Amino acid sequence: MSTPVPSSRMTGIGRVLVVVYAVMALAATGRSFVQIVRRFDEAPLAYSLSAVAAVVYILATLALVLARRRGWYTVAWVAIVFELTGVIVIGALSLVLPELFSHDTVWSVFGRGYLFIPLVLPVFGIWWLRTHRPSDVPAEPVEVTA
Repeated sequence: MSTPVPSSRMTGIGRVLVVVYAVMALAATGRSFVQIVRRFDEAPLAYSLSAVAAVVYILATLALVLARRRGWYTVAWVAIVFELTGVIVIGALSLVLPELFSHDTVWSVFGRGYLFIPLVLPVFGIWWLRTHRPSDVPAEPVEVTA
């Protein structure tokens, strides 16, 4: 009797993580698109940073889905560490130099406009990546004999 190994690592908390990243990708993309199209001249730095955040969330979502492949696993790490760095740096700068951020970005005040999800999400992403390393051998059915 053969019991197949799950072909996807996206089960349980991994699936929830990907869904939250996808929602953040949609939200950040929509926000940055509207900001850039309607009012880019008001705050080019803040609105460009929102667009960067959107790209990072899109890339992280895609990389997490494909993280079972070693190359995408590395991309996921880079995207999520970049995200955490961006949230901390932009969050701190938005408090220390508020004149630079008179208009909010996705990561302003550590993601306050998004219920601080941008601050917490990469921590969970890093935890998930550390606990779900890709295997060197592709998943194939395993023979189970009784």
